[in-house]
Amino acid sequence: MPTEHSAQRAGRMPRFERRVLLGGLLVAVPALLVALALAWMPWDESLRWTCIAIAIAATLLLARWQYRRVVFPLYTLSGLLEALRQGDYSLRGVQGGVLGDAIYDINALAERLQHERLEFEESSYLLGKTLAALDSAVFVFDEGHRLRLLNPAAQRLLDAERHRLFGLSAAELGLAPLLEGPAARLLTHVFPGRSGRFDIRHAALRSGGRGGQLLVVNDVGRVLREEERAAWQRLLRVLGHEVNNSLAPIQSMAGTLATLAARDPLPEDWREDFRGGLELIGHRAEALGRFLSSYSRLARLPPPQPRAVELSALAAKVTKLEQRLTIAVEAGEPLSVQVDPDQLEQALINLLRNAVEASLPDGNVCLRWRRDGERAVIEVVDDGPGPPPSENLFVPFFTTKPGGSGIGLALVRQIAEAHEGGVTLTAREDARGAVARLWLPLTQEIGWQGGLTSDA
Repeated sequence: MPTEHSAQRAGRMPRFERRVLLGGLLVAVPALLVALALAWMPWDESLRWTCIAIAIAATLLLARWQYRRVVFPLYTLSGLLEALRQGDYSLRGVQGGVLGDAIYDINALAERLQHERLEFEESSYLLGKTLAALDSAVFVFDEGHRLRLLNPAAQRLLDAERHRLFGLSAAELGLAPLLEGPAARLLTHVFPGRSGRFDIRHAALRSGGRGGQLLVVNDVGRVLREEERAAWQRLLRVLGHEVNNSLAPIQSMAGTLATLAARDPLPEDWREDFRGGLELIGHRAEALGRFLSSYSRLARLPPPQPRAVELSALAAKVTKLEQRLTIAVEAGEPLSVQVDPDQLEQALINLLRNAVEASLPDGNVCLRWRRDGERAVIEVVDDGPGPPPSENLFVPFFTTKPGGSGIGLALVRQIAEAHEGGVTLTAREDARGAVARLWLPLTQEIGWQGGLTSDA
């Protein structure tokens, strides 16, 4: 594309070409003058040869002068181009010389190349830092399946020094089977630096017109073990807290009753003390049993058994089970969903129970549903104090209610997610209170193991 500078010079002869033309004409001037003089004036033989010698000398001097004017700027131009070829973009030429137009273009090219190299170096530095920070092992092979690039995670996986790995083939590294088969898969593999279950992904690459292979290895086993360890730690903390809350008063009361039984004679009110102590022990044992039963119910939720359920009929059924408050039902459009009716009923019962307990003694609770695109949305609205400011509302065993088990909302979320849905609990925007919102898909149904199968 023509530049502004080239457009300005398009209508006239470039300066360098003009100077070459004028210099060439000037070189020919002595010979022309001598020829004219010899043709028009009578010269004797000695004077004629003297003029010819002077003309030859003048012509040679002017030719040398013209040679220097033409060749030296070309040397400068050649030096600038050589610097560009060697990757030195810092040199610039003086634009006012005889090759000013060409120097202008070369200076612009050098500036552009310098900017592009800076961007390339910054991108390469960022890529190197990113690869070094990845926990995933990254390998790059050339068209001959020889290793050309790897990150620190890949080096640790192969348990070898970098300079010993470069240039080795995938077969020599034991990675050839990973470059075959599906582009993404899970498998158990033994590497020199680690063994376990890995997520393997590979793809074709092209660099410099040549093919190559990218291999990424993720240690999913380690991630799962860390998550499992964290889950066990959370579970043990909760179980230890609940068990200690029940065993501490039982142990204390057992010691008190043992001390009382050792007294001789027994006090007159020993029967009342024994009865009260045994009642306390029984009450705490019952509370511990309820907690363990709730945990067992959460941990053993069976896979959903879906069938068509009409939301209006289900709403009429669950609202009759709550006797402490009258539940208002806002009937929406007829909606039929593919769900496990027993599990969805249990989820709605838990949501209604929470809403009623928040609205007692004389509050209002409303159950409604609607279609939202490809989802059915069920909402339980109350005018209680609103949800507590916590991000742990759906965490198992977390509760803000005295005597609560912390199982209800966790069970609701587990049921919703088993049906490829979800649940939220937020504050109302129009008034005081909370909105529990549970949504389920309308266009897909849940298989026996929780997998998705198309309606079609």
